[in-house]
Order: sequence, then structure tokens, then C-alpha cells
Amino acid sequence: MSVITLPTVAGGLEPFTWPDVAPVESAGTERNRVAYAAAHVVGRPGHPTAIDWDATLKIREHLWDCGLGVAEAMDTAQRGTELFWPQARELIRRTLDAARVRPEALVASGCGTDHLAPGPGATLDDVVAAYEEQMAYVEAHGGRVILMASRALASVARSADDYRAVYDRLLGQAREPVIIHWLGPMFDPALAGYWGADDVDAAMEVALSVIRAHAPRIDGIKISLLDKSKEIAMRRRLPDGVRMYTGDDFDFGELIGGDAAGHSDALLGIFDAIAPAAGAALHELAIGRRDRFDAILAPCIPLSRHVFGAPTRFYKTGVVFMAWLNGHQDHFAMLAGQESERSPAHLAEVFRLAAAGGLLRDPALAVDRMQTFCRTQGIVA
Repeated sequence: MSVITLPTVAGGLEPFTWPDVAPVESAGTERNRVAYAAAHVVGRPGHPTAIDWDATLKIREHLWDCGLGVAEAMDTAQRGTELFWPQARELIRRTLDAARVRPEALVASGCGTDHLAPGPGATLDDVVAAYEEQMAYVEAHGGRVILMASRALASVARSADDYRAVYDRLLGQAREPVIIHWLGPMFDPALAGYWGADDVDAAMEVALSVIRAHAPRIDGIKISLLDKSKEIAMRRRLPDGVRMYTGDDFDFGELIGGDAAGHSDALLGIFDAIAPAAGAALHELAIGRRDRFDAILAPCIPLSRHVFGAPTRFYKTGVVFMAWLNGHQDHFAMLAGQESERSPAHLAEVFRLAAAGGLLRDPALAVDRMQTFCRTQGIVA
């Protein structure tokens, strides 16, 4: 077995022996849940604003091969922080083009307001117009719309009624049912107080009022609050036909598995990193083997909780690190150098947890890349 020396959070070094765990393979295509992976983009070393398009599209092909849909140009793709609308447009177009030759390929694309110039002069009409531009682009290319939470709206809105007014206008013109995305401030502090309330329960009432008023035009809502009790409470109050897409990267197994009162579907950033396991688990759930579903996902939960640990907004670094360890890209490079936002000790723990869960498909490659990473960080046994 391979032994590798890794950094620890205490500042020291310790040996790690590769566990005797077989890699999880994606197996089976039966589904009784709709499941999207929010997909990352692959950067180019030395070019902080450039995207490696071929490698980025290979990530999407891998997700489809695992029986997952692709949630495109979302937060996991560094949207709104390092990936902005001009590149997001091209990303969406390229992914939709690639999906056309795969009849089973599911894609939904993020529409927001990130091209709206920030400033005190912005109005609710400006926010609506920005959303409309992006929605029109996605719909013109035959895509499904995800209405992303808007920093501009959070800045401009002065009341819950302002949120209702904006979503009323947007939902009233959607060509097909959309997914609404409620992203919590742990992912983006600029979205604090979304829906016009700092209290989550009060905000939920506003969101539910919007959903009830436009239920036929809404496929579902994704909430990313990392609080399973809030998700379950909201799920039980949704109108018939409106899905709850879990965005809870801490407790997704329990939420997708569900209970006698219902279940969540999925739109998760962690599914990018654990796609084979996610696909295999969803198949087991669909054929009635809940115990196998739970068993496959059990080792994924500690990894996900670590990757999405505070400060949560830097979770993308762990997702991209996993893709590199698994050979889905040739380098560990992100837009704007975001690969440096997690410490070597944090990423070493990603490696340990992924190895323990059978989530690294080629152990020799993963060990070699981890050793390479350690050397670049000046970590030598």
C-alpha cells in the first residue's frame, strides 16, 4: 500500500497509508429523483481569466456519463465572482450544444444580473431588465432557466414587496417552468436578507408566496441554507408539482432519501466531485434499495462537510482539487487563482477523506498528484 506524508491542521506532518477501499464506480441508470451537479470550469495555468474549454466540456460529459444533469454557470463555476456574463454566455452555449447530441443529457442554466453595473443608481426595473436579458439568451438557445439569487436585487430591494414584484414580472414571462435558487449568505455574504428579511422563517414566507402565485411556471426551488430542518419545513409546504431541490451539501443523503412525508431532488455542487458515487447511489434508491443508497453516500458526507466548511464560499477550491486528483483535468488551476484560497492542510484532508470513501478512481494517479502538490507547497518528508 502507498504511504504518503501529508500536512496536518496542527501544522505538522504525518504519514497517511492508502486504505484498502475499492473506488466507487458509477453503475445503473434508474432514477426516481431529478439530480443536477453544479459543474465547475477548468482554468488555464498562468492565464487567470482564461477557460480551458475542452477540459471544461469533458467535465460535463463525465457528469452526464454518471447519469447526472448539469446545472450550468452557477456558483460552482465561480459565477459572479470570477466568471461573469460574457464568459457565462459562451459556457452556456457550448454546454447546450454538447447536450444536443445526447438525448438523455439534462441541462439547466443560471440566469442572474451579474452584468448589471453596480452602483447606487440601479433600480428594480434595471434588475428586471438584466434578468430578462439572460433569460432570453438561455431560452433562445433552447435551455432551461435557473433564476439565480441576485446581488443587485439584494442591494436595491427595500421590502419583501420589491422581491415579489421582481419575481412576478420574471415568472410571468418564463417560457418553461424555471428553478428558483435561494442562496444563503454563507455562500455569498452580499445575499444576506434575501426575500426582504434577515429571519429565515420570514424570508421563507415571502418565497412561498411567490411560488404559490406562480406554481405552474416553477419546476422547483433550490435552497442553499445548510439547514436541513428549514429545507424539510419548506418542502412540506410547496404546492403540488413544485420540487424541492436540495442545496444542502451537509445532509443531502438524508434529504434526497426522504421520509414518509416526502423527499428532495438535488442540485448540488458536491455532485461534481463525487459524480460516480452519486450516480450509483441514485440508481440504488430508484430500484428500492435505500440501504445501499445510504451506504454509498455515507462516506461522501464527511468529505462534503469538509469541502463546504467555513468560509463556505471557497468550497469551489475543493471541488476542483478533486477533479484534478481524479484525472479529469491536467492541472489544479482556477479562475483568478482561486486554487490558493484553501490551505495545503485543508486540501490534504480532502485527499484523506476522498481516499477513505473510495472517491478517487485511480489511487496511483491520486497519490502521485498529491505528492506533486505537496512538493509545490514546499512540503517534503
